[in-house]
Order: sequence, then structure tokens, then C-alpha cells
Amino acid sequence: MGTMLKASTRNDLRGSKLRKLRSEGNVPAVVYGKDISSKTVFVDEIEFVKTVKVIGKNGIIFLATDEGTYQVIANDVQMDSLKGNIVHVDFYKVDMKSEMDADVAVQLVGEAMGVKDGGIVQQTLHEVSVRSLPSDIPEAIEIDISHLMIGDSLQVRDIPKSDKYEINNEPEEGIMTILPPVLNNEPDEQQEEADKEEVQAEADNTAQEE
Repeated sequence: MGTMLKASTRNDLRGSKLRKLRSEGNVPAVVYGKDISSKTVFVDEIEFVKTVKVIGKNGIIFLATDEGTYQVIANDVQMDSLKGNIVHVDFYKVDMKSEMDADVAVQLVGEAMGVKDGGIVQQTLHEVSVRSLPSDIPEAIEIDISHLMIGDSLQVRDIPKSDKYEINNEPEEGIMTILPPVLNNEPDEQQEEADKEEVQAEADNTAQEE
């Protein structure tokens, strides 16, 4: 399944023309693939965002250009870190019968038993690379962590197997760990004040004896 998205051709837009294009709510993009020459286009930003919300990050888009319609995925989406808007998109034309690699989000689901005991989830791997047919690329890979205790961890090898895709990452690569709770090692203020008074009292007694 896929969703149609209209793309218009752009001819080496630069400088003021490119700024005007973006100010009108458009996003410059490029379409490329193994069997086509690279094509420069632009799409409506709002329509692109709507499309991704419907099909997901790795979903198939039917990109309708002036030269024809291509089945693509949004291989790379560049964002403006300050404004938060999209500044450029790379559309990769896919062969629906050939496997390809794609980055997929790793989502931890459930509340770990170790967290209920005060532990802290530390996730170190947020995406994995998978190889599959374009139509079988998952939007995300969910891992249930509800059974994990403090000190437990997960590696790539622990990801549930699927007959639709293979994981490219090394099996021993770490995903997450349940850390022990952070202990408050700061001394109690009242105890600290009492210790100071005791030290001062001992100093005073020593002075009187002398």
C-alpha cells in the first residue's frame, strides 16, 4: 500500500528562487534510484507531512512527477534544527521485488519490573538497520521490557525474529540496560551541622585544658 504525493519539477533553483520556494510552503527534493537519473523536484511540505503520518517513516509513496509516477521512500529528511521545518528530502525509487536496507526505530514497550523498584531505563540504541522487501519494512520494532529487573539488559540478539526482515546490526550490540536507582550520597544537613558543632566543642575543650 502507498499514498500519492504530487511533486513538481524544479530547475536548479538557487538563492532567492529557492528561498521563495520555501516561503511558499514547498520543500526542495531529489528523486534517485538504481535505474533512473537523479531528478530535482519540490513537494508541498504540509502534504508531505500528512503523507508520512499516514504511511509511516518507511512507507511507500507514489510520487507523481511531470515525467511519471515513482514508488519511493523518503530515504533522508533534513530538518532545520532551529525552526523545526523540513529543508530537503531525498526520495529513493525502490524496486518492490528487491530487498533493501533501511533504518528502523527501536521502541521499548511496557514498564520494567526494575523500574517499579526504582531502576532507570538507559536506552543506548534507538535505531537498527534491517534488510527486507520495501513493502515489508516495519515502521518500528517493539521490544517488551516489562519482565526486566534492575541490572538486566538487552542486545540486538534479543530482538524478536521475523520472517519479513533481517537485522543487519551485530548481535552483541547493546540496546538498553536497567540501571540501579541513584543513591543520594549528600550528607544530611542536620547531621553535618551536628558534626561541626561536635568538632568545635572538642576544639574548645582542648584549648581550655591547655
